[in-house]
Amino acid sequence: MRRMRDDSAPRGKHDFIIRQMMVEDMPAVMALEKQAFKNPWSPELLQRELQHEWSTILLVEEERAEGPAELLGLAIFWIVHDEVHVLNVATAPVHRRRGVARAVMDEVLARGKARRCTLATLEVRRGNEAALQLYRSLGFRPVGIRPNYYVDEGEDAIVMLLDF
Repeated sequence: MRRMRDDSAPRGKHDFIIRQMMVEDMPAVMALEKQAFKNPWSPELLQRELQHEWSTILLVEEERAEGPAELLGLAIFWIVHDEVHVLNVATAPVHRRRGVARAVMDEVLARGKARRCTLATLEVRRGNEAALQLYRSLGFRPVGIRPNYYVDEGEDAIVMLLDF
């Protein structure tokens, strides 16, 4: 007899677990930030985001045969009035090209639509071609440039917008 999969946890077109970050997740999130970025977010900055009612940090995890679920990626975003503003999307380097960022962005945008947002915005490094391709495929379009936005590397940001 075949057992049906338990679908009690909401899932998209993937088998990832997407949930909100808790304070206890800080060590794993900091490890991911350090793997994913040359200039990671600080624990203080993440802690502040956890305290703002308009801010959400979503974690993307995958169950393992042994031990706790593995953290694959995250997204940090704000919902203010009718706008979703994406602040940070990170995927562990060993899990890139598996749909982690797409899965978390799909969830971010779904939450924005559920809250009746009319648009989503984000900034992305001019040189981050993989992210630019992902955001374009989700319907974002470039609307401006923020010169030298990433000061440590002297890189411009492309401002992107998605109308719901």
